[in-house]
Amino acid sequence: MRKLLTYFIFPLLIIGLAFLLFRSINEPMKFQKELKQRQNVAVEQLKDIRTLQVTYRDTYGHYAPVMDSLIDFYNNGKITIMRQIGSEDDSTAVLHTEAVKKTLRNLKGDKLMEKLFELYEAGDNNLIVRIPQQTNVRDTLFTNRPGFKVTDLRYIPFSDGDTVIMKSIVKQVSGVDVPLFEAQMPYWKLLKGMDRQQIVNLVAEREDTDRYPGLMVGSIDNANNNAGNWE
Repeated sequence: MRKLLTYFIFPLLIIGLAFLLFRSINEPMKFQKELKQRQNVAVEQLKDIRTLQVTYRDTYGHYAPVMDSLIDFYNNGKITIMRQIGSEDDSTAVLHTEAVKKTLRNLKGDKLMEKLFELYEAGDNNLIVRIPQQTNVRDTLFTNRPGFKVTDLRYIPFSDGDTVIMKSIVKQVSGVDVPLFEAQMPYWKLLKGMDRQQIVNLVAEREDTDRYPGLMVGSIDNANNNAGNWE
């Protein structure tokens, strides 16, 4: 019996304990590694949503209420950008433009720029002109991202099709109407398929410290300049 314990039982117990110890160390490390990878993907997506929402607000004065509106804005919307002709680093052009403006002192703002543009098109290529120009949203945003698909913004990554939770309101702050929005990705959806107990622990930790249990950008409760909770 003693030999059985010495040569078989005890070694098996030691191997089993070593395995449990290894797993207790390895599983949290594995979880944290995948958590970081998924969060990096989610953060980039939330930044894209923020960029598109801010452009929407600058165009309409409020944020898009639902993702469909935001996607349609990207696909079909137009924005005004300022087109600059000439360089302000060119001292000769700067002096010449100022001299021409003095001859047009009865014109101000857009009217002045329109006249300068007329003169430029008539052949005065030494002018510095800034004029508003309408352009498609899709031709302006994310143009350096060949694989960008605006419809992907709707879905929480790694969630098998769960959708981003998005809200927008106009709220009075110090007597002023302030448009606010938020977009959320709960951990329960973003981390789908990962170790359940580790997710429970992470969510509990967030809730115990009064933090949103997931990733979010913006807030409809507080004007936070559209900050992300990872920043």
